[in-house]
Amino acid sequence: MKVIIVGAGVIGMMQARELAQKGIEVILLDKGACGSEASWAGGGIISPLYPWRYSKAITALASWSQAYYPNLIQTLEAESDVDPEITRHGLLMLNVEDQDDAISWSQSADAWLEVVEKEVIYDLEPMLRDGIRDGLWMSQVASVRNPRLLKSLRKILEDSPLVEIHEESAVISLRKQGSRVTGVNTVHDESIEGDVVLVCSGAWTPKVSAQESIKIEPVKGQMVLFDAKPGMVNRIVLSSGQYVIPRRDGKVVAGSTLEYKGFDKQTTSQAKNALTDMAIDLFPELAACPVNHHWAGLRPGSPEGLPYIGCLPEYDNVYVNAGHFRNGLVLAPASVRLMTSMLCGNSMPLDASPYDPSLRQT
Repeated sequence: MKVIIVGAGVIGMMQARELAQKGIEVILLDKGACGSEASWAGGGIISPLYPWRYSKAITALASWSQAYYPNLIQTLEAESDVDPEITRHGLLMLNVEDQDDAISWSQSADAWLEVVEKEVIYDLEPMLRDGIRDGLWMSQVASVRNPRLLKSLRKILEDSPLVEIHEESAVISLRKQGSRVTGVNTVHDESIEGDVVLVCSGAWTPKVSAQESIKIEPVKGQMVLFDAKPGMVNRIVLSSGQYVIPRRDGKVVAGSTLEYKGFDKQTTSQAKNALTDMAIDLFPELAACPVNHHWAGLRPGSPEGLPYIGCLPEYDNVYVNAGHFRNGLVLAPASVRLMTSMLCGNSMPLDASPYDPSLRQT
């Protein structure tokens, strides 16, 4: 079997690696460079923000992935000699209005979450601004440095004899033959043949798949990076829907905006200033640190943030794994394992029906 994967973000690359491990030939196509869109632009938190606000279907994917990630990262580093820098520094949430819902969720989902008071908060984050009285603490939450994760995956795929990578090769149409697709056509007038087409194109998935029933739209998120020192920020801190994330070298990522402006990926000074002010309000000492990078990415927004994972209803051999909205990185391992199981006829690690495109048509 030869599988054409359209889209080389974290899901497309993880999928290519896993299929190649099964002895399956893979042709990986991307309209730009591998790992250069939403997967690169995100913060790398291995948890949904405010996880109790999501459906059980998203919690199922997140829980499976969170348990899988530590061993996955170790394996990727061993295979690529690139450390994706997974760090379990925990998630501290401030100004949470629905604390009771969070506690109830943590008990039903068997997730470690606790209410913490002032003394514990400032022990966790000594440089946090004054005046914080309480918050929620999830000590098991980790993050990865997503550009390094993508670099690791790219290196592994480069070295695989079963994976063929085509960058700067946007797919313009599927080659149809009745209810089957025989391959894809690219902007370079290439006609690439395969037995299965798997669309992992994020916000571009409806265009690539030519399926109006796939309700995915681009949602811009802007981020900034402070050139800070180690110890200035120690935990992922989330407040009023925005966050700061420390990296191992001390740099601090602050994000993010939520903008419905089509495929516009331009950064704005207004967003830069707002994100900078937000981070400095939480950690006043960041005011002395330069902001040395500002960027934007396009998330694949979907109804309730629920991804589409499965065979497209109009075809026998076209699949989709996209629409993870703000949670692409955390949901990726489980989503990829579901798709691998479908393609290989293996038992499913989770109930796949909530994500089935044929069951979600409107």
